[in-house]
Amino acid sequence: MHGRIEDYALIGDMQTAALVCRDGTVDWLRLPRFDSHAVFAGLLGTEEHGFWRLGPARADGTQPPAADRRRYRGDSLILESEWDTPRGTVRVTDFMPPRDGAPQVIRIVEGISGRVPMRSELRMRFSYGRVTPWVHKVDGRTVAVAGPDSVWLDTPADTYGENLTTYSDFTVAPGDRIAFTISWQPSHHEPPGLPDPEGSLDATADFWREWVEQCTYHGPYREAVVRSLITLKALTYAPTGGIVAAPTTSLPEDIGGSRNWDYRYTWLRDAAITLSSLLRTGYREEARAWREWLLRAVAGDPENLQIMYGIAGERELGEAELDWLPGYENSAPVRVGNGAAGQLQLDVYGEVTEALHLAHMTGLTRNDYATGLQLKLIEYLEKHWDEPDEGIWEVRGPRRHFVHSKVMAWVAVDRTIKLIESGGTDVTPGVLKRWHNLRDDIHRDVCERGYDPERNTFTQSYGSKELDASLLLIPQMGFLPPDDKRVIGTIEAIQRELSTEDGFILRYPTSGEDAGVDGLEGDEGAFLACSFWLADDLAMIGRVDEARRLFERLLSLRNDLGLLAEEWDSRLQRQVGNFPQGLSHGPMIDTALSIDAAKQQALEEAVSQVPHQRNPAAPTTGAQGSAVR
Repeated sequence: MHGRIEDYALIGDMQTAALVCRDGTVDWLRLPRFDSHAVFAGLLGTEEHGFWRLGPARADGTQPPAADRRRYRGDSLILESEWDTPRGTVRVTDFMPPRDGAPQVIRIVEGISGRVPMRSELRMRFSYGRVTPWVHKVDGRTVAVAGPDSVWLDTPADTYGENLTTYSDFTVAPGDRIAFTISWQPSHHEPPGLPDPEGSLDATADFWREWVEQCTYHGPYREAVVRSLITLKALTYAPTGGIVAAPTTSLPEDIGGSRNWDYRYTWLRDAAITLSSLLRTGYREEARAWREWLLRAVAGDPENLQIMYGIAGERELGEAELDWLPGYENSAPVRVGNGAAGQLQLDVYGEVTEALHLAHMTGLTRNDYATGLQLKLIEYLEKHWDEPDEGIWEVRGPRRHFVHSKVMAWVAVDRTIKLIESGGTDVTPGVLKRWHNLRDDIHRDVCERGYDPERNTFTQSYGSKELDASLLLIPQMGFLPPDDKRVIGTIEAIQRELSTEDGFILRYPTSGEDAGVDGLEGDEGAFLACSFWLADDLAMIGRVDEARRLFERLLSLRNDLGLLAEEWDSRLQRQVGNFPQGLSHGPMIDTALSIDAAKQQALEEAVSQVPHQRNPAAPTTGAQGSAVR
């Protein structure tokens, strides 16, 4: 049985990633890329669909218990799990070294005390558990081959095959270190080189230490911010600069339901939010790489901008269902690909433009093609901003005039005007005036058609009564100032109408008379990004203590390793959705910075209001000549 979503740890090499459960089982791994077919797909099925378990052996042959302790080694993606057994204590260190050759998963078993019997069970199943490979020995190495793929197992421990599974039984004493490495290689190539587990461990630790040292944030939430930054870095695809939304597919938003999607692609929106978090904490190289990825993906066809692409810029992301997998906790169907790639979502124009604007403002070297792309995007919006679309949440119901989409169209025009007026590019005075008018037209349209004066709140779409948590971005994007009564009214309406019983925020209604906008059956959990957006807004309108309390409650939802999925199920009190989720960790970083900034601003305002006086420790002379303080 696989664990709860929050029972998993992430390891990765910036090209793919694996999930490791508390009991030492790798239940999810795609090789060689994030979007490749899974070698271990037990997370979405059963053990028959592939896994790798490594932990203390039990006399009755049952699987090992959950580790007594686990942690990441410092600020890294190196996982350490420890078991205390009747015979002693043992540690397993799991990691994926940043790639220099074949992709590898390395697991090092270390004896701490006593003599602990251990077992490795490796069941490789290619094509998401559908294909059983041919497993045999080559020069003392174990290799599994199926079609274009081969996976090589290297270990000094003895191995044997039984029931289409590769086993190893061994015992570790204090000081013993026994490594297991699997490496992927195209099956028609020569075998991968022999691994160097200890050297790779040192190199991986050095990589993460040097990367984290670039972080410019040193506030009170540094531990949480750094862990989220590491997670976001792990979601980048190093060869191209693409950023996946999450390393998993079909982890359900509703346990047992059908809200299951493939997130192993680059959403322009999610990537732009990730870049904002990285740029605001000192990381420019990732922004430069993503900008180059964007220019290649869009190429010479900006009018056909997709909302998402493959990690190398692929456009064809056809959606299919894997009917041989029962799904995580029987949440079917399991989907690969994503049919939303062909949707019209006008907000992505704003998110992309905002990311390019932020990169420019933080000193990223100018790129003339990027500037040209930005102008082309505005030319497209001029013709299409007033059309209905599927919106930020990729609804599979009818298109609507979503307020958030219109606001982000305004953002795209506003940031482009700022670029032009700062001297970043040249257009004719007539074009600039036309875009000023366009910005005013969009703003007026939203305020007239997307605002309900009776309830003092913006609404999800023109003419609707529903609310939508994406409206929380209105002040953050600068569409209206935080102290505008319409902004405050919207924040308070969302708190009243979209809060769960424990105070977290739903994206929009999925049950009751307002349900049905997304065209799907079932409910979902509180969307964590939206809850962070609320905390951000509360800080912006001066309710800093309330913002901090909400933020720290959100931090408490992280698992023991600091990781967050997409949503929180208040009824089941557990994480749901794809994991770990970039669109949870990015806003978490932004909110930490916003709360710090709001607290600092409040402190400065309080100090400025104190009347100037001499040092209170020095007595002064009063009206009657007496010493007073």
